[in-house]
Amino acid sequence: MLNATANPTSPRPRVVIIGCGFGGLEATRKLQHADVDVTVIDRTNHHLFQPLLYQVATSGLAAPSIAAPTRSLFRNLPRVTTLMAEVTGVDVQARSVQLKDAAAVPYDHLIVAAGATHSYFGRDEWAPMAPGLKTLADAFDIRGRTLMAFEAAEKETDPARIKALLTFVVIGAGPTGVEMAGTLIEIARHSLKGEFRHIDPAHAQVLLIEGSPRVLQAMPESLSHKAQVQLEQLGVQVRVNARVVHIDATGLQVETPSSTPGAGAESYRIDSSCIVWAAGVAASPLGKLIATATGATVDRAGRVSVAPDLSLPGHPEISVIGDLAAAQSHVPGQPPKPVPGVSPGAKQMGRTAAENILHRIAGRSTQAFRYRDYGNLATIGRNSAVVDLPTPLGPLRFSGRVAWLFWLFVHVYFLIGFRNRLIVLMDWASAYLHFRRNARVVVGNKTDEGRQTPAARTP
Repeated sequence: MLNATANPTSPRPRVVIIGCGFGGLEATRKLQHADVDVTVIDRTNHHLFQPLLYQVATSGLAAPSIAAPTRSLFRNLPRVTTLMAEVTGVDVQARSVQLKDAAAVPYDHLIVAAGATHSYFGRDEWAPMAPGLKTLADAFDIRGRTLMAFEAAEKETDPARIKALLTFVVIGAGPTGVEMAGTLIEIARHSLKGEFRHIDPAHAQVLLIEGSPRVLQAMPESLSHKAQVQLEQLGVQVRVNARVVHIDATGLQVETPSSTPGAGAESYRIDSSCIVWAAGVAASPLGKLIATATGATVDRAGRVSVAPDLSLPGHPEISVIGDLAAAQSHVPGQPPKPVPGVSPGAKQMGRTAAENILHRIAGRSTQAFRYRDYGNLATIGRNSAVVDLPTPLGPLRFSGRVAWLFWLFVHVYFLIGFRNRLIVLMDWASAYLHFRRNARVVVGNKTDEGRQTPAARTP
């Protein structure tokens, strides 16, 4: 078995970090100047700014604008080694991470930040018809399906098929679903205006399907209501209390409570060629492998239960963070509270896990994780967003144009690299002034990034 450690003879403690998302990157940054050797393992060669992934899926931004090569991020850190590899397991007794190519990476301390994937609530057969949005590959897939739907409609003569091709359905009204729906309607009504001769893209329908009573469940009810109003003003058809019960190659079946008391549910079908799944999240399958190897427990979403300091009970050398951890925030004098699955939570867990490793190396006691809530925000469309910020004087909540400008500032600020910030600002300025979306190039059935995408499905 191969040893993938860059410097196996180093006397420094070896820290291995699985995953270079928000949590893994923040942990690496915290350890970059410490007297340790760090190895970062990720299946991809880039760090992805996921909050703007929907912009790649909707042709607003090119992939390099929201992604940074991992090796480039760490090129000036000689004690940080980067491996592009898939982790298949952890040997707890040997303290090594097993890779798909049979290599093994030994560790003294391990941080697992493998993130999350899509959850179809037991209906994984829906995945080919309704892709989710977690990776650049997902974004390219959705972008290709969206653009090819318009192209197929331009060549179609059957009105029923044209309607199905121009019906876009987003399932799940969390931040990703709301942002996707708002952007899709903007593409149809503004970005593609005047570009087709046989169809009018403005006639496209965008439906947002949500199983609960309101959109943006994590937001206060007042902001949730404002978000729905803004979506409907843009032209999105919002359907709440609507549960998807079937998806196939030509559409989906939806159930809603009957308007007649005691009559049960009403069911109807939506013919659609382009369905986007934004309804469920599950922890990476690596979580269950870690739990099996260490005796830890996992919840229904596959997240690993961790101790207050984010380590695994009985295995203080292993920490689990981000979307993979069923973590709680521990504030003195208050009962523990679950940590939401958002990027600030992952970043904070990454810093805490790294700090606790340094405490263990120094022989000091570790600290319990404390989550600091910086608020929630979601953009809906042009000049439309909602923001909920905690302040010492109480929550600050606002919506509309001011909220949209605030959302823009926050996302540009947290992007990695000056170049990315500048390019995103320029692309957004162009889109705002001219409704242009510059990442729309398609070669055959391939997006401009070169990934094969399926042709639009014709009912």
